Amino acid sequence: MTVTRFAPSPTGYLHIGNLRPALMNHLIAKQAGGTFILRIDDTDAERSKQEYIDAIQEDLDWLGIAWDRIEYQSKRLDRYAEAADKMRAMGRLYEAFETPTELDLKRKKQLNMGKPPVYDRSALELSDAEKDALRADRAGHWRFKLDWERIEWADGIVGDISIDAASVSDPVLIRGDGQVLYTLASVVDDTEMGITHVVRGSDHVTNTATQIQMIRALGFEPPIFAHHSLLTGPQGEALSKRLGTLSLRDLRASGVKPMALLSLMARLGSSDGVELRMAMDELAEHFDLSKFGSAPTKFDADDLYPLTARYLQALSLQDVAADVAAAGVPADQAEAFWDVVRENITTLNDLEGWWSLMRDGAEPVIAEDDAEFVATALGMMPARPWTDATWGEWTSAVKAETGRKGRGLFMPLRKALTGMDHGPDMGRLLPLLQVVKAKG
Repeated sequence: MTVTRFAPSPTGYLHIGNLRPALMNHLIAKQAGGTFILRIDDTDAERSKQEYIDAIQEDLDWLGIAWDRIEYQSKRLDRYAEAADKMRAMGRLYEAFETPTELDLKRKKQLNMGKPPVYDRSALELSDAEKDALRADRAGHWRFKLDWERIEWADGIVGDISIDAASVSDPVLIRGDGQVLYTLASVVDDTEMGITHVVRGSDHVTNTATQIQMIRALGFEPPIFAHHSLLTGPQGEALSKRLGTLSLRDLRASGVKPMALLSLMARLGSSDGVELRMAMDELAEHFDLSKFGSAPTKFDADDLYPLTARYLQALSLQDVAADVAAAGVPADQAEAFWDVVRENITTLNDLEGWWSLMRDGAEPVIAEDDAEFVATALGMMPARPWTDATWGEWTSAVKAETGRKGRGLFMPLRKALTGMDHGPDMGRLLPLLQVVKAKG
């Protein structure tokens, strides 16, 4: 059975970078009829906040990314302690005492000597007496002792990967204050929860290598790993500096619709073009992890708005009735209103502006050269009530009277009535205009 997971840390709001692994792991499980686990990485008690846990669930609910069960790593500390004891008994977990400053000095010295900045395992040379003396001064942290061999796996996106473990520092699994770090917690959870596939960013490749060795040391076989490319800005710039402005809650507030966002992210970085889908089942049906590449992938938030507009155009009034009502549109005018504006909005945030125009009118925009023509036309304007035929009948009469035609006929009248040079078909818009500020 296929089992995947998304393991966010509740130390902030989800952003566009978090969405890729969440969506990919969800689609893999959904495609196979498997299980998708939401696993909250809350072992950092100081930085983890309930408000962020709530926000993570709220964002995933908004997107329609449903989880089959939720797990909290803070409730599994006994499992991590048991695994750590097992590794100690195997001689694979050892205590080290260097401070961050001391480790930084070691790295700088190695780099100056042209050596890779890999931990030198000096802690293994300490006698029991030396360890006792150090413990009296500082808390020790615990490192996993890597076997210095090549770690190889067939990556689901990158292909065959081989990393020399001797080029990697022994990872710290438990901090001096006792906090269990991601590497240990993830290995224990992935093995005990039966995770079969893990999709995550390419910045985890080295971490994956160490985890594979840890998983095998504990007597398990690793899941299938796949590392997607990292996102950049539209010009190839680092996206990390902008992630604060690309939170999912901010995109939601800007009017982006979930299926527009998901449709883009389900194809971004793959050899397939982006296609707007209307439901999660459609995304899962057409999702193919093998078509993704490892090269950095450009993300432009502006691409979400045309997709949102196309999504909205396909909706019926029933789908947006609450939004139309919230904009102030009376129920008896809602159907006509939606039919008129649906192809002229980018997001539902635009509804209020269109209703304001219809309800209150717009300041006319009349060029000096068109003033006489507009005055003549408005003087010929039929009395209310206006119907869908009124615009055509009126402009035909104005054409016959003034000789104007084409753009020279229609555009000055549109601008006089709506204050804009674009918008819905005037034949359908005119009956909804309750106020006309232009005077004949």
